[in-house]
Amino acid sequence: MKKFFSVDNDFVNSRIDRWFKRKICEVPQSLIERSLRKGDIRVNYNKIKSAYKLKKEDKILVKNLNFTNNKNIHKKYIYKPTKKDFSESTNMIIENNDDFVVINKPSGIPVQSGTNSRRNILDILANFKEFNNSKPYPVHRLDKETTGILIVAKNRKYAQLFTTLFRIRKIHKIYLGICIGTLKENEGVFDDDLFHYEGKKKIITNALTTFKVLDKTNNYSLLKLVPQTGRKHQIRKQLLIRGCPILGDDKYRILKNKSKIKSQLMLHAYKIKFSISEKKYNFEADLPKVFIKTAKEKYLKNF
Repeated sequence: MKKFFSVDNDFVNSRIDRWFKRKICEVPQSLIERSLRKGDIRVNYNKIKSAYKLKKEDKILVKNLNFTNNKNIHKKYIYKPTKKDFSESTNMIIENNDDFVVINKPSGIPVQSGTNSRRNILDILANFKEFNNSKPYPVHRLDKETTGILIVAKNRKYAQLFTTLFRIRKIHKIYLGICIGTLKENEGVFDDDLFHYEGKKKIITNALTTFKVLDKTNNYSLLKLVPQTGRKHQIRKQLLIRGCPILGDDKYRILKNKSKIKSQLMLHAYKIKFSISEKKYNFEADLPKVFIKTAKEKYLKNF
């Protein structure tokens, strides 16, 4: 059996394997690779590789494939927002236009669903009126406990555009954080080689963050943090290295300073700015009430 498909605008410049998983069936990459080698998936009747990027005028041929007995693929779980979710998210939207939204993400909810959390920002946004004729595309992430500015695209074109802008460092983010202790310098650059593991392989990447101390006491500091690179948990790791972990961080903390009283993570994505087609965008996310309250309790200036 043969079937032909045209390329939707959302998938122009997308890889053929990614198109297949989203439009046809979520199957193992190995099956797609094998089908491409055999010619059971072709573009304009030609054999292509999985990295081939689709064009608007392309015609995709799919033949000799039957996925009805594929028992190894699990159906993706989609979280259904509750009335409480809608109530809590009422004031989340900072910017809404035809191509993207900017939100002020609350604490305690991940951007996407995972093993330990089905409730997530993308599934909640998908039910907002702002996404009636579109779907949310993630273009960057904030940690589950981190609050503040998050950009979510409404179409694949802008998702790819934002991904590129982040990769070439044309999107600038400013964080505010309250850390335990005081730094040796009042401003400067954190320059560290951070590591993580992919399986058993140790991966080392360089991380750069510009910082400035806005206020401090003997025990706490209020910091302005501008990451120049985008490593996972970058700010939290770099402050721990200097013995000044973010207040409320249960993962990157100093054991002897562990408090029995749990606190919300005091890290907030405060501002973001970028340009698209010479138009400048500049957004700011209000600080959570608990952040302002904590700053006052630690005798750090309110701003």
